[in-house]
Amino acid sequence: MTRIETDICIIGAGSGGLSVAAGAAQMGAKVVLLEGHKMGGDCLNYGCVPSKALLAAGHKAHETSVSAFGIAGHAPEADFAAAKDHVQGVIETIAPVDSQDRFEGFGVHVIREFGHFISEREVQAGDHVITARRFVIATGSRPFVPPIPGLETVPHFTNETIFDLRARPAHLIIIGGGPIGMEMAQAHRRLGSEVTVLEGMTALGRDDPQAAAIVLEKLRAEGIGIVENAQVSQVAGTGSGIRVTTEDGRGFDGSHLLVAVGRKLNVDKLGLEAGNVAHTRRGVEVDAGLRSTSNRRVYAVGDAAGGLQFTHVAGYHAGVIIRPMLFGLPAKARTDHIPWATYTDPELAQVGLTEAEARERHGDRLEVARFPYHENDRAIATGRTTGFVKVMVVKGKPVGATIVGAQAGELIQIWALAIANRLKMSAVAGMVAPYPTLGEINKRAAGAYFSPRLFENPWVKRVVRLVQRF
Repeated sequence: MTRIETDICIIGAGSGGLSVAAGAAQMGAKVVLLEGHKMGGDCLNYGCVPSKALLAAGHKAHETSVSAFGIAGHAPEADFAAAKDHVQGVIETIAPVDSQDRFEGFGVHVIREFGHFISEREVQAGDHVITARRFVIATGSRPFVPPIPGLETVPHFTNETIFDLRARPAHLIIIGGGPIGMEMAQAHRRLGSEVTVLEGMTALGRDDPQAAAIVLEKLRAEGIGIVENAQVSQVAGTGSGIRVTTEDGRGFDGSHLLVAVGRKLNVDKLGLEAGNVAHTRRGVEVDAGLRSTSNRRVYAVGDAAGGLQFTHVAGYHAGVIIRPMLFGLPAKARTDHIPWATYTDPELAQVGLTEAEARERHGDRLEVARFPYHENDRAIATGRTTGFVKVMVVKGKPVGATIVGAQAGELIQIWALAIANRLKMSAVAGMVAPYPTLGEINKRAAGAYFSPRLFENPWVKRVVRLVQRF
């Protein structure tokens, strides 16, 4: 058994773990990084990167099929296996950024073994025992597979395996109508598969219902079957594929099955009891600074910290814990400025409070500023006029923003910036956006907040008339 002493021991080489490792090592700390599976974690290998690559292939096929701008569309010849080659090529292109070689170049001691606590100050990984001043749990999550009767006997996919499928599914049934399910539904439909989505409650239910409705309408228009309030009760194999039965007795037949109903945290094999690390099924119990409430040597980031499950949250958490671990400075994690996006076409993005959440929290103090895509010149020129932006405003400051439409994931960033820095609506209204860009939609939404104050205020008109006398 090899014993190692270090400043920081990180368990997990996904977004959060890699960010901590790179920052800490380059600033002089001794760092050991443990990873028993693939460097880069879920996002690079099974999540964000491959899903966006497959969506891009589907988007290319869809654009080819649509007649627009005087250009005749035609049925695309989609090579499903070649699309998967594109996905793999994207992963391979990005992989060196997350590779063992790169992090060893930073001075990180990388050990390719799973780690687990054997005491409050020790973690074992293979035949190594690491004693550290600080530990970081950055183990992420994996697909949750619900205990549906019959599912264990039927071949099925999750986001960890669907990208290995080389033959196009004739009819893909997806259990789960959240972001993963909807993104995969549109990608596969545009690449030639029949697709049916079964959602036990409301599809895209965590998002603003007005915005979600626009996305769902577009997906249905493309031929995707979306069945809501469809709790699955049984799965069984058939001679030609699979049958999924819902609680109300309806049966849905398909050739392939994708399960996309949520995530399960990767904390069950970490020996947290041995490390005196308090936890629940939601994750490690941490304080506002992401530090364990029971073992003060331990921090948790990303999914393991029990909050929002997004890659960029893990990266943000890494920046938060670097301050106390390396410099002894206080730091607290926030959630009000965290954006997220679903990369369907149209895209759906959110930061801060939804309108319903803002009304519940702020009541009559809430004002909602809106602006539609169809009044934006760039959207008109490019034929991307579906969608809107709405901003929830309290006392002149945005507390949330919802965008549905082209490049919503890009456009939401200015509202994330405003909320993160507690800027007023005047800061966005005062921005000069290049013309013509979709970015003008945000400026116009900010302008819509001020319009009633300027154009419907009788005192403004009186002042203007007075000034004109001189």
